Amino acid sequence: MAHFYDTHAHLGFPDFEDDLDDVVARAAAAGIVKMISIGTDLATSEKAIGLAEKYPAVYAAVGWHPNDLADAPPDVRDGLRALARHPKVVALGETGLDFYRQKDPAAQARQAEVFQQQLELAAELDLGCIIHTRDSFAPTLAQMTPFAGKIRAVFHCFSQDVAALRQVLSLGWLVSFTGILTFKNAQSVRDCLAAVPAGGFMLETDCPFLAPVPFRGKRCEPAYVQHTAAVAAQVKGCSLDNISAMTCATAEKFFPKLHGRLALS
Repeated sequence: MAHFYDTHAHLGFPDFEDDLDDVVARAAAAGIVKMISIGTDLATSEKAIGLAEKYPAVYAAVGWHPNDLADAPPDVRDGLRALARHPKVVALGETGLDFYRQKDPAAQARQAEVFQQQLELAAELDLGCIIHTRDSFAPTLAQMTPFAGKIRAVFHCFSQDVAALRQVLSLGWLVSFTGILTFKNAQSVRDCLAAVPAGGFMLETDCPFLAPVPFRGKRCEPAYVQHTAAVAAQVKGCSLDNISAMTCATAEKFFPKLHGRLALS
């Protein structure tokens, strides 16, 4: 069986409170051998670390999401720096800008401030940075451009067009694809996958959101990476083993702590 990584999962969300042991077991059975649980504020970041300590196959990312800043301190770096010392913390994030939910200019400025702090911390700690951008691609890229060559970054849940993809790749950064890749109305996303070279993309679920076909509209979970991978293989005209090899190698380069013996739960 081809194996895969789920490079972006929110396993600490309430959606998984009742059956997380089963979710992790189903992932292993489906060949999803490593998962990264993503923080969106300090509490969920701490919870991600706790899950990484409990499950061998789970790793953690710590960060402040742009839509979760109500309780953020003026400077988030000290809190995240302390968490990032944990041996299973593999990245900062998710962080970025979201002007879809937030229209107020003052709130958008606050998002940019916290985003800047996390970009600076990623450079300081040499950790990859997981980027959220919604209705904000141009300002996100503008804020990040001074960090080109200084940080590793992945634009998670990539759903822009090929022109935007080329901008990301030209700056040395990566993209990651979710179950959106399988949606009938997502040809533009498949066009992006067709255009991105091996080494430029990873796979994720963003669970509990964005379950791929045939589970669209239901709770997503890491096991479903296999369905996204199957469509990725069709788009790239290669085997599942090829998709496994290229995406896992990319993930291990981007998240060096993932490298090594497969962690089966």
